[in-house]
Amino acid sequence: MPGLVSVKTPPDSAPIRITVPDPQPQRSEPAPVSKTPSPHTKKPPSPSPSRSKPSPTRSKKTQPASPDPILADASLDNPDLGPFLLKLARDTIASGEGPNKALEYAVRASKSFERCAVDGEPSLDLAMSLHVLAAIYCSLGRFEEAVPVLDRAIRVPEIGRGADHALAAFSGHMQLGDTYSMLGQVDRSIECYEEGLKIQIEALGDTDPRVGETCRYLAEAHVQAMQFDRAEELCKKTLEIHRAHSEPASLEESADRRLMALICEAKGDYESALEHLVLASMAMIANGLDNEVAAIDVSIGNIYMSLCRFDEAVFSYQKALTVLKASRGDNHPSVASVFVRLADLYHRTGKLRESKSYCENALRIYVKPVPGTTAEEVSGGLTEISAIYESMDEPGEALKLLQKAMKLLEDKPGQQSTIAGIEARMGVMFCMLGRYEEARSSFESAVTKLRASGEKKSPFFGVVLNQMGLACVQLFKIDEAAELFEEARRILEQECGPCHQDTLGVYSNLAATYDAMGRVEDAIEILEYVLKLREEKLGIANPDFEDEKRRLSELLKEAGRTRDRKAKSLENLIDPNSTTKKTKKEGTKRWGGLSFKL
Repeated sequence: MPGLVSVKTPPDSAPIRITVPDPQPQRSEPAPVSKTPSPHTKKPPSPSPSRSKPSPTRSKKTQPASPDPILADASLDNPDLGPFLLKLARDTIASGEGPNKALEYAVRASKSFERCAVDGEPSLDLAMSLHVLAAIYCSLGRFEEAVPVLDRAIRVPEIGRGADHALAAFSGHMQLGDTYSMLGQVDRSIECYEEGLKIQIEALGDTDPRVGETCRYLAEAHVQAMQFDRAEELCKKTLEIHRAHSEPASLEESADRRLMALICEAKGDYESALEHLVLASMAMIANGLDNEVAAIDVSIGNIYMSLCRFDEAVFSYQKALTVLKASRGDNHPSVASVFVRLADLYHRTGKLRESKSYCENALRIYVKPVPGTTAEEVSGGLTEISAIYESMDEPGEALKLLQKAMKLLEDKPGQQSTIAGIEARMGVMFCMLGRYEEARSSFESAVTKLRASGEKKSPFFGVVLNQMGLACVQLFKIDEAAELFEEARRILEQECGPCHQDTLGVYSNLAATYDAMGRVEDAIEILEYVLKLREEKLGIANPDFEDEKRRLSELLKEAGRTRDRKAKSLENLIDPNSTTKKTKKEGTKRWGGLSFKL
């Protein structure tokens, strides 16, 4: 998700962003506390040697708790103090002294504005000070503390009082959305962005260029949440606005088309994606931006590869590689990313030796990244290479790369969903290696993160639940597996429909689990429903049809008699297409932006 401060904030609105420099090593200093000078003259220190060192007894005495200086300082009632403290906070950060002193000034400023506000009258100064305070909390990594501050800030302005109030409310919602994003709470983040967009449209109209920037920003958020229909709607609106206010083939329009191409590719509309990328490339060529043209060439290569036009894909990749090596050097991460794409292409075309060679070339760059390379770039590259090794039936090597990728992101805010995706793939690798307890733990960690980030209704979440259920079956935790399969079924039925391959796989797994638990009638009901779907909508040519028909016939025979059921082997409990065989057969299938392989 984009950074903390909304890029959509209009340039003429009140400045709410604070750019905090990287914290430098420095001495920790106690926060200054306001003290009222005593009218009594201080006594000189005693010359007695018995007091030359602090007494252990005296040092251990508990000091009485002093009142909070922020609340006790009567000077905060001075209406001139708030603006002065707010300026001090900004100057402190600008001078590089670090955010801790600035935080104290900002807290006192907001308290002063709150005290001096006229009853019933909203104070934009208070809203601005709260925005600054929240930004400082975020710069310190204290995102949870920033949320209530911004919740208070968005309640201060009254939109009906004019454009200033509307823009203050808009800025607050966008900043709150950014903060939720850094906490990994994607759903809440998008809700805040949507509310901010609504306020901005009411204040500026729906054709203002600033509205276009907000629409694009929100479209990116929806792409990250894999909500592609809404993302496409917003991106189209952005394109319309930029075409109305910008020159033909402008940089803004080119950026919009690249985003639209990404959305079209995600939805499987490769021809439309290719058209948008070609138009974007022409605009970049007209503006002389060779590196951007190379980046677009990589995206064009991806589309050609999806269309199985491999020769054209190789040409696009090699063209981009030549430009990137000349402009950025042989060891730049962008060069490594092209190596990864070529490795994937050669693997798909059966040239495994060339594929592995390109993987090794990319790894040499990622292992020793050049200065300026972000952890996210390296982690993403390692994750993609691990997918290729997995496809080569080398799960051990793939697992090592995934562990390195996850370690790089552990301390990075806003990466919970990405880490969850990596953990889910690690769970699949553990299953392939027969390490089912570790697989279950990895899936469980991924599920916890996805629940916390608001993705508990996404198809990907349903797939992870299904995989965790399979790991539980291997560990003879049948009751837990049944609960996981049931939740996965509810999610996938709603998000993908009953006829989707992932949903059908969960049905089959759940039927086998019910059978193992002795719930024969429930298992029969599910299998009858699956066979009916296949006969009426999907056709019976699928090899799974005969297997499911046989399993149903066996259950129906057993349902009419009473006997002690023998424990079934794990091979009979699990749908053959949901275990290692399925993982190998569908090893090249990617799941959304997280690159999860089923």
